[in-house]
Amino acid sequence: MPYYGYARKDRKDEGRVPITAKLVANLVTEAGADRLLTIDLHAAQIQGFFDIPVDHLLAFPVFSSYYKQKNLSDFVVVSPDVGGIKIARLYSKHLNMRLAVVDKRRTGPEETEVGFVIGDVKDRNAIIIDDLIATGGSICEAARVLKEKGAKDIYVGATHPVLCGSAAEKLGSSLIKEIAVTDTIPLNDNAKSLGTKIKTLSVASLLGEAIKRIHTNTSISSMFSEH
Repeated sequence: MPYYGYARKDRKDEGRVPITAKLVANLVTEAGADRLLTIDLHAAQIQGFFDIPVDHLLAFPVFSSYYKQKNLSDFVVVSPDVGGIKIARLYSKHLNMRLAVVDKRRTGPEETEVGFVIGDVKDRNAIIIDDLIATGGSICEAARVLKEKGAKDIYVGATHPVLCGSAAEKLGSSLIKEIAVTDTIPLNDNAKSLGTKIKTLSVASLLGEAIKRIHTNTSISSMFSEH
């Protein structure tokens, strides 16, 4: 299950709201699954919704290899919010880049307000790392603030290209130079209008290697320390 649908519905944030991520876990288990592989869960605690083993894979090796091949220089890895610092630090370490964090506050169900940037981005190119792009509002706002702080080119690496509503239109007119996503879910027709601005990376080898290691009883976690 490369993309875990309803992953953002992992808790009750107001009255009469269901925890749909738990319902999906129940449905998968009742359907007969005895083990689950998924990539970059929006909330890692979703693993606790299951009574079967869950292998939570990271798309980090895919993006890391891609950015290493580009021979980037004068770059900084940016976490779009405080919750993403851990994974951004992983990229920062393996790509030998500095780290910055965008302070983001959610003002509504699909709206966010960016406060300030922690870290030096002036005269540097920035790679924003996130698990998914839904409406595109947060990413576009983060890119705008980074530009205001003196960043040069803005790149985005996001695992799941959900791209709902007018996301493609927002991204197309944004200050972002390139958006790298994976094929955990196919690009919709609107996303294809982004042309060369969006780059799709394959997670097939990542999933294949994980399945192989499960069958040979070898470590899966070591996959993410070998890059």
